[in-house]
Amino acid sequence: MFSDESLVARSQKGDIDAFEELVCLYERKIYTVAYRIMGNHEDANDLAQEAFLRAFQSIGNFRGEAAFLTWMCRIVTNLCRDELRKKYRMQIESLDEEIILGEGEVKKQVASSEPGPAELYEKKELQEKIQELVNTLSPEFRLALVLRDIQGFTYEEIAEQQQCSLGTVKSRINRARKYLKDKLVRDGEQKQVLTRLYR
Repeated sequence: MFSDESLVARSQKGDIDAFEELVCLYERKIYTVAYRIMGNHEDANDLAQEAFLRAFQSIGNFRGEAAFLTWMCRIVTNLCRDELRKKYRMQIESLDEEIILGEGEVKKQVASSEPGPAELYEKKELQEKIQELVNTLSPEFRLALVLRDIQGFTYEEIAEQQQCSLGTVKSRINRARKYLKDKLVRDGEQKQVLTRLYR
């Protein structure tokens, strides 16, 4: 198996097969980032594809100062941020604004030895509720929270990707976490619920 560096170098020389291999390696991760930010499969799919198209078009400018995956995440998060800003251009979200949650549909679960159907239902219902709440965050807060708590990037990596200070990143993440926790506790969820985010 070739290293990312080798595949990038070949891609920069016009080797389409090498770039397709990079896509195969990271398409799921990039799609997941887009889905967690956008909150729906259609936008996530479109933006993940657009991110790889942009990466292919600008692969010659990639200097290897960050890992290829970090570079790809920066591209997809920027695309998602732009899309969110378009959608919410005339609507400023407030972390104090009251929200109303609708009842979500839960797909049928396949029985297994662990966990049981009731636990699966509860977990899926919780994930849907959390995703609905994440969807109400403003673009900057949503991006920071998804990159840190769901994708596992460091504060420094997020600051680099979002081109803002470390303090700004930490503030956004802390405020977003507090908002989600307050909403979940107010709705009767247990306080430790955030530790189970997308487990």
